[in-house]
Amino acid sequence: MRFRSYDSLKTFDAVARNLSMTKAADEVHQSKGSISYQINKLEAELGFRLFERAHAKLELTEEGRRLWHVSQTALSQIDREIEDLRGTASGAVTVGALTYFSLRWLSPRLTRFFEANPGISLRIEPINSAGMLKNVRVDMAILWGIGGWKDYQSELFLSLPAVPTANRAVAEQVRQLGLAEAVRQLPLLGDSSGDAGWRAWHKAAGLPYAPRRSSLTIPDSNSRVQAVVDGQGIALWDDLVAPEFGDGTLVRLSDVRVENAGYFILFTDQPMSQGSEAFLDWLRAENDRNERLA
Repeated sequence: MRFRSYDSLKTFDAVARNLSMTKAADEVHQSKGSISYQINKLEAELGFRLFERAHAKLELTEEGRRLWHVSQTALSQIDREIEDLRGTASGAVTVGALTYFSLRWLSPRLTRFFEANPGISLRIEPINSAGMLKNVRVDMAILWGIGGWKDYQSELFLSLPAVPTANRAVAEQVRQLGLAEAVRQLPLLGDSSGDAGWRAWHKAAGLPYAPRRSSLTIPDSNSRVQAVVDGQGIALWDDLVAPEFGDGTLVRLSDVRVENAGYFILFTDQPMSQGSEAFLDWLRAENDRNERLA
């Protein structure tokens, strides 16, 4: 049966971002009852649940996470295309970035960018891999990896070594199995580098890369953090998850690190605008500022 409720995807996006019917209702200027009705109707048409509702708290289901990611990307592309057709986006800078990086590093610092560059409009496009750059139009992209992207020039601008990470229950399994056996038996969650990050970690640890199971692929980086918190497997994470390390939600499983990992700027083949140059200069200066304060 053909899907028809495209209008409700905007409502779904608001609820997924806020994980609250009340906050979503305030955002889109509708009643909470109207939002709840639209979500229930959407779930009925889709034939699967988008949210788990427990003790008045909403959590995205795995199906909900997958649909939210693809709908976010599609709706954002539609908005961008409309702006281009209207001729209103010529002064905007579009940056493709991992949702995890956008939330944990970029968003808390953007006020300083706009204070220094009041005439520049910025658009953050969620992407998960370099392969997505063939389908979205961005001025540059920020991805995690160890370098060497085919077809793109890249620049390491934020070096952050990564370590295997799990929640406490999975960490106990790792302790019982031993790390070498655990990384063979337990699911290893991939990232924007494909399996390059895990291969680099195994090499640093002196272990063969021979996982028995890799059954869970979660392209969206924020959703992948949650998957590790939920105990779905082991993933490579860096100090951007310091809050989870600090409160014990996540545990470092090894002192062996992927030393050359970090966040790279990938450059597309389109000419850099003045706005893009300004944003690139700000990224570099912001990282220098962080290093001076560290």
